[in-house]
Amino acid sequence: MNTQTKASFKKEFLAFFRTNRFLIIALSVIGLAALSPLLIAAMGGMMTAMSDIYDEFGMDITGMTDYLTASSSTGIVQSVPNVTGIALIVFLLLINRYAGGEQKKRSIIIPRSSGLRSFGYIFPKFIIYPLSAFILGFAGMIVSWFVSGLVFEVNDVTFGIAAIVGVLVGACLMLYVCFHLALGTATGKAGMSAAICIAASLLLPNILAIADTNYLYNPFALDLLAMDTVMKGFATISDIQEMIVTIIIALVLMIIVYFLALFAQNAKKIDNTGNEIDL
Repeated sequence: MNTQTKASFKKEFLAFFRTNRFLIIALSVIGLAALSPLLIAAMGGMMTAMSDIYDEFGMDITGMTDYLTASSSTGIVQSVPNVTGIALIVFLLLINRYAGGEQKKRSIIIPRSSGLRSFGYIFPKFIIYPLSAFILGFAGMIVSWFVSGLVFEVNDVTFGIAAIVGVLVGACLMLYVCFHLALGTATGKAGMSAAICIAASLLLPNILAIADTNYLYNPFALDLLAMDTVMKGFATISDIQEMIVTIIIALVLMIIVYFLALFAQNAKKIDNTGNEIDL
């Protein structure tokens, strides 16, 4: 790794971790992962306590309360869409500045005249931010599993299943972060990129769920595959092999969008010869 790339890694690392952005994102992911099972358990307990009132109105809520309080899988299933939905939105918005947002300011535009190449600008972004997304997504699911095991009467999810779900959720976050970085850096319009990626992350799971498509081998259904794995409560060797293939497909997509972003930067002609500075 040459000096320029090392300096770019240091710049991205410090920009992400010393501006409290990483801390806010981490709190969002871990907080939502832990809060989801707590809310489900609290709702189930509240409905159980109010069962007499519901009975007076002729409403039988036994099935609902049994579902909400039966097992830890309920809490983990609820955590997945919250992390891949709400927490992902927070993540995408907070990295706008690094997903092409800096290109709007001529004073900090890529200084090609000083020798900074597109590789040094793009490559560190596609390592630091997606890797952070994966680690936080995985950690969030482990936290959700731990909290669910504490608040629910029956812990029917093993650590192995929780780890598999964490890998799937982490890969899901990575995929959308890579799309955001690629589109944002290629166009220089981070806001537009974030809006497109947020809309895709919210709409695609619903569309795929309504279409009742096979989640395996579909990198855009990693969150649905994670929830399905929790509800099944087990994963055979065949299931794991198919999940690995699905994750590999997602990784291939991430590599493709990285090269597209790199190609766009190399093809971009930037006029940085003016005297005015846009702040």
